[in-house]
Amino acid sequence: MSAGVPHARIDTSKPRPARVYDWLLGGKDNHSADQEVGLELPEETRGNAARNRAFMHRAVAWLARNGVDQFLDIGSGIPTEPNLHQIVQAIVPTARVVYVDSDPSVLPHADALLTSTPEGFTDFLHADARRPATVLELAGERLDFARPIALSLLAMLHFLPDDEDPYNMVRTLVGELPAGSYLVLSHGTADQHPEWKGKIEAAYEKGSIPLRLRSRSEVEPFFDGLDLVAPGLVNATEWYREGPAPAPGRSGFHVGVARVP
Repeated sequence: MSAGVPHARIDTSKPRPARVYDWLLGGKDNHSADQEVGLELPEETRGNAARNRAFMHRAVAWLARNGVDQFLDIGSGIPTEPNLHQIVQAIVPTARVVYVDSDPSVLPHADALLTSTPEGFTDFLHADARRPATVLELAGERLDFARPIALSLLAMLHFLPDDEDPYNMVRTLVGELPAGSYLVLSHGTADQHPEWKGKIEAAYEKGSIPLRLRSRSEVEPFFDGLDLVAPGLVNATEWYREGPAPAPGRSGFHVGVARVP
């Protein structure tokens, strides 16, 4: 395990996005403060988290089946099986996967992210995506940046307010990826259920967790300069490349996969 930022003391009295998401997915690695935020959210939010997770499974499996064998997952969160490396290494046993998260709540669970096939490789970096140069430096010691890499930013960017310039962060990360790499992205939105926007924002604000839900037009610029893979930028229940098709419905997430030209 590498440290790109100092390890912070874990404070269970305050909610953390990773632990709230764990609760939404039905996990057990959360505390009462996280559960209080979750209980303030609309009931369908739990289903939305599961649908976002299912998008990840479909997207990275498709990439692995199409020749990508290196993955950089930033904002990995608390492990929920099957983890990204379990999906891709079941298809490409030699795949290399590097997880990155700055949340100290994730650190006690990092060992679950380090299991790997004998032929493959997994590692966990304690680093902050808001310092992309540090992330790239550490990842460069573990992944071959001369070959295609799939960069995944899943359910993470909506926790970065505009004043932290998430667009520039993504540009910096993608700018170092070689041609043939991919960006896999999901972003929370209220476009699909505007009636819940205020309740969602109030729940996270009550927990002092920054939240910036973005519209489709605000998510589109994250893919500037990239070639979106069909079906393009859609909601999480609409993205698939190989059947069977997921069940239709709202998801609370805009998602997309794009190739670095």
